[in-house]
Amino acid sequence: MSLPAPPSRLPHRRRSDRSAGPPPLPVRDWQYVDSLTPHLFVPTAERPVRAKLRVLQRDTQVLPHQHHWAQLAVSTNGTVHLRVPYATFVVPPGRALWIPPQVEHAVTMVETAELRTLYIYQAAGQCGPRLPAADEAPQTELWQRCRVLEVSELMLALVRDLSTVSDEAQPPTAAQLAREQHVSALLLDELQHATQLDLRIGMPRDKRLHSLCQSVLRDPLAHASLQDFAHDSGASLRTVARLFRQELGCTYLQWRQQVILAKAVQLGASGLPIGQIAAELGYTPSAFSAMVQRAVGLSPARFLGTHTR
Repeated sequence: MSLPAPPSRLPHRRRSDRSAGPPPLPVRDWQYVDSLTPHLFVPTAERPVRAKLRVLQRDTQVLPHQHHWAQLAVSTNGTVHLRVPYATFVVPPGRALWIPPQVEHAVTMVETAELRTLYIYQAAGQCGPRLPAADEAPQTELWQRCRVLEVSELMLALVRDLSTVSDEAQPPTAAQLAREQHVSALLLDELQHATQLDLRIGMPRDKRLHSLCQSVLRDPLAHASLQDFAHDSGASLRTVARLFRQELGCTYLQWRQQVILAKAVQLGASGLPIGQIAAELGYTPSAFSAMVQRAVGLSPARFLGTHTR
């Protein structure tokens, strides 16, 4: 199963003119890069967590790739989109994305960001941050899918403490290796207890729907109704509604709400107040609060992490 092609130059509907046809976006200058020397950071039983550090510019895409080990992608100062087959995840600062072994994925930088990637060793029969104890049931099913997780202050400090030196350099000394093993063990335990956030946005296989869904990802205020979406897809309203239920298991409005929630998290990570986030997404503050509470069972401040600022 392959990832969809890199995004095309998609239409963008202006907020001030919903009735007009969508003018084309300016052509963006995408830069495509590969995953860069993963063979120099292979995790092992002795070194179960290996860390890479890259600073990637806005509009950079890391081409589709996969690994034999698990991966944790952590953006410390910018939002990234990570695509897997038929889904997109929004990963703002303060969150991380768990990627199981053998899952093809591609990264798109929404803004210039420092991206720390952890490669995590998986023993035979293991899928998750650690092996279960003898009296524990394995939670492999939970970790066999991509998950967006909260990053605690402790986890972030541990991520930053790990060496990002590749295997081309001198091997670590005994003291350095011992410290790395202690940090790795604590990090994996912290990861095991991290809170999951539902920031997965399913993407359809149908090419017409996929292209239009990409345009909504770019501008969540585009195609406010299923009628708008169906008109621009060239398919009937009934056909589009049926395809959404068949391919994504939800209605168009439920899918669009998930896009809006992900965009709200991205805006919250940039420091905008909740009232401004609501306005950017076409809501009054009270309507936005009600939508978030209904969708995720949390207040906007709690969901967006602004209660800690």
